[in-house]
Amino acid sequence: MRAGIGYDVHRLVEGRRLILGGVEIPYVKGLKAHSDGDVIAHAIGDAILGASGLGDLGVYFPPNDPRYEGISSMIILREIKEMVEKRDFKIDYIDVMLVLEEPKVASYVSEMKKKIAEALELDTSRVSVKATTNEGMGFVGRKEGVGAMAVCLLKEPV
Repeated sequence: MRAGIGYDVHRLVEGRRLILGGVEIPYVKGLKAHSDGDVIAHAIGDAILGASGLGDLGVYFPPNDPRYEGISSMIILREIKEMVEKRDFKIDYIDVMLVLEEPKVASYVSEMKKKIAEALELDTSRVSVKATTNEGMGFVGRKEGVGAMAVCLLKEPV
């Protein structure tokens, strides 16, 4: 087995949709980014790439590349899955911690797990999504942004 860790943050701004774990969540602000800004998917992507030794998200999906402007991060996850499978790795498990003050996302977690599992062709039992606040501290606590951390377990080629 190999393990990888991923981390992503984006600023909350008006005029953008809030997409987390592939799910659009009603909120007055969304995440500023070149893509859809899905911090959960970005953290997962970095965790998978790290576990496989392939580097990081920005190498393959640079923020200045017009091909990725507004792209769904679920598409990015599918492409990363294909990249690691070409090296004969198999994604075994994904664990995500979302950090935000609001909106409350508990009612969306099940749908997030489903979307992530579909993108990575995993059973939903192989995907964990949790959320916490930053207890009012820092940029997350001031509701200026959202962050996510992810861990990926990969099975090495035999």
